[in-house]
Amino acid sequence: MSEGQRFQLGTIGALGLSVVSSVSIVICNKALISTLGFTFATTLTSWHLLVTFCSLHVARWMKLFEHKPFDPRAVMGFGILNGTSIGLLNLSLGFNSVGFYQMTKLAIIPCTVLLETIFFRKIFSRNVQLSLTILLMGVGIATVTDLQLNFLGSILSLFAVLTTCVAQIMTNTIQKKFKVSSTQLLYQSCPYQAITLFITGPFLDGFLTNQNVFAFNYTPQVLAFIVLSCLISVSVNFSTFLVIGKTSPVTYQVLGHLKTCLVLAFGYVLLRDPFSWRNLLGILVAIVGMVLYSYYCTVESQQKAAAEAAAQLSQAKESESDPLINIESEGGILTEGAPRGAGWNSAKDLHA
Repeated sequence: MSEGQRFQLGTIGALGLSVVSSVSIVICNKALISTLGFTFATTLTSWHLLVTFCSLHVARWMKLFEHKPFDPRAVMGFGILNGTSIGLLNLSLGFNSVGFYQMTKLAIIPCTVLLETIFFRKIFSRNVQLSLTILLMGVGIATVTDLQLNFLGSILSLFAVLTTCVAQIMTNTIQKKFKVSSTQLLYQSCPYQAITLFITGPFLDGFLTNQNVFAFNYTPQVLAFIVLSCLISVSVNFSTFLVIGKTSPVTYQVLGHLKTCLVLAFGYVLLRDPFSWRNLLGILVAIVGMVLYSYYCTVESQQKAAAEAAAQLSQAKESESDPLINIESEGGILTEGAPRGAGWNSAKDLHA
């Protein structure tokens, strides 16, 4: 199996793991929050991250991955930013209607595209932009119902979108810049994310729910669902970093909207949630957008790979056709660190 085939297989595996684990944890948390009344989302997320760090620490002890320390300031800033974005998204949901919160999540893709275009000079073709527009329209039709605006909620949503976009772009760029794997980055940033949410979570949840997380009645059923949610979160956090590292922040957001459509479908089939023609139409339109996005991204990546291969082949042919390079390489004149003038003189001697 070639390197390219292994990479494609790994990417497909990461995407599949992300979808399965995310849909599973949404169903688990829905039962925990809606049925059992445990509404402390931010505190629960801090527990998720603590369990993820402990799991990765055991994996490191078992030598399943290599610990690779790098710039501690970058790790700390990245971890705190990630934790802050999660808290702001929860605040956005608390201060806005569900419809406006869904609009906030939809805004992450165009904001990410804008930031990558401005700061990284990344070019998104018209076909990709069209497919993303169709996808966002579909998800909007399926999920956005009421739109109630208020000033504080809008400001919180704006900061939530910006911090989420920057955090996801950093997830990709840090892995490439410092040449670390998704596991290595997650292992080092998890403590900062967990501490940020562990400190702010109880206050944030208390402010949004008017309840105390430490005074909640933890029945065996509630504890069982919390443990299950924390175990699934290990796979969710790992697959999130893996997908963003192997693909891009925009692709991860597209995958996130696929999860939203699947959650709506599973909610209707398994939990008998209300489902209308609007939900069905929105999901179908979103699926069309996802298929087009996947198709155009695949075609463009193949064209880019073909262009790079043609450029390398052309460069190799130019090297072979250059008589001076041929003579120098055959005569063994040029070595590392040798002055260029010696090579030219020797070539003249050979012609003579």
